[in-house]
Amino acid sequence: MSNLLVLGGSGRTGVHVLECAAQRGHHVRALVRNPDKVQAPAGVELIQGTPANIDDIRRAAEGTEAVISVLNNARASDNPWAKPVSPPTFMTDAARHTLTVMGEQGIRRIVLTSTQGAGDDWARLNPLVKAFIKLSNIKAGFEDHTGVDQVIHASSGIDWTLARAVALTDKPAGGPVRAAEAGTEKPGARINRADLARFLVQTIEDDTWIREAPLVWNTRG
Repeated sequence: MSNLLVLGGSGRTGVHVLECAAQRGHHVRALVRNPDKVQAPAGVELIQGTPANIDDIRRAAEGTEAVISVLNNARASDNPWAKPVSPPTFMTDAARHTLTVMGEQGIRRIVLTSTQGAGDDWARLNPLVKAFIKLSNIKAGFEDHTGVDQVIHASSGIDWTLARAVALTDKPAGGPVRAAEAGTEKPGARINRADLARFLVQTIEDDTWIREAPLVWNTRG
């Protein structure tokens, strides 16, 4: 059992992280903008604030032992051309703040969601996929994910994991999950948010994928 801080707990993947972590007996604290709008499981402590403010992270992190970040650079809708609504470096700045607070408070473990194609995985993407990303407003999120990738890789004294998810879906949990170092296996096309959440919590529990950035996908379903 761990004392976990969750960033992004009000999002579509984050709510599954809160549920999974609570069900598995962890003490969970989530930093959210509006606690009244979050239907958190019993026992989950909601702290009002934003990861854009380092002092809010400091308050929320007190007494915790590990961090799960499921932040996202949001658009107005899932439409690839929808207008971005997050600041361009929202996730990158939040990651930098979080690492600073972890250093101050002696927290060593963090697991973050990332995306296929972030950082050095960009070179492995299909040229047509790259062109689509560059032409659409998905580009902003990819650039921010790559910023997070760079900040995390440059950190020292931190046991980090970047879970590079393939395309996310809202199907029910239950599909088997596979994770592998980028370039070693051909990944599946999708992963359910609930299954990704379970992978994130399991990675914290098992202390696996330390200082690695595996691709994560459902093998079926």
